Amino acid sequence: MSKIANGGTVGSDSEQAGNVFGQKNGSLGASRVRSLIRQGHWKSHTSGLTDDHVQGNVVILPQSLSDDFLHYCRSNPKACPVLAVSQAGERQLPTLGVDIDICTDVPRYRVWRDGQLVDEPTDITHLWRDDLVTFVIGCSFSFEQALLDAGLPLRHVQQGRNVAMFRTHIATHAVGPFHGPLVVSMRPMKAADVIRAVQVTSRFPSVHGAPVHIGDPSLIGIADLSNPDYGDAVEVMPDELPVFWACGVTPQAAIQQARPELCITHAPGAMLITDLLNQQLASY
Repeated sequence: MSKIANGGTVGSDSEQAGNVFGQKNGSLGASRVRSLIRQGHWKSHTSGLTDDHVQGNVVILPQSLSDDFLHYCRSNPKACPVLAVSQAGERQLPTLGVDIDICTDVPRYRVWRDGQLVDEPTDITHLWRDDLVTFVIGCSFSFEQALLDAGLPLRHVQQGRNVAMFRTHIATHAVGPFHGPLVVSMRPMKAADVIRAVQVTSRFPSVHGAPVHIGDPSLIGIADLSNPDYGDAVEVMPDELPVFWACGVTPQAAIQQARPELCITHAPGAMLITDLLNQQLASY
């Protein structure tokens, strides 16, 4: 499984962001950031960009598979919380942003044919068809600002890295041709911070909510935290616990099993940035 190219050495993404955006990323409007992505000025992961705005995982499928995929998402709401579904052939997502063009506004896409990853372009206009349906699924990047606001540091954000993501041995609920393992994202935290992290993220069920596992990664089928299946490795210190959240990359594992003749997704960590505010998704 190939991994998203993060555009340089450790720390270079943070430096590049400063050069591209010219100011703290969260101070720019989501529409402005999408415009810069559309122009090809940002092709890397979006963790830490536009602090206050909801980010989304993307799955684009032929209409013939869209009902089964929607039911798959509804059967696995922790991993696949649906934020929006387009009409067939529509490139816009007006409930998420007035100017969104799904063909150009993701920093890097993945193109799958018959379950095989064949390309990672930055624009999919040439692949667009009238029968394609876009699904946008909640992303854990959307609760990261709430964690930071609660005083809980996130090492991958501090280091300008993508979050570490792993395939587990936990099976998702199968629907039609869609089935496969749960994928999780991991953030190391001190034991004293874990309870607070559970409380904070529980308020965001639309973007995966509370963790699905805390502690020993082997219990969920992860052999080596230094070798993530997607994203970047981050060190877990001796006084820390690995904390795992359900991840919106889960559908990409199901797509490999379903083997549709065409599917387009985001590259792991390279999300669609919406106009929605993270606090709009919080429940109290």
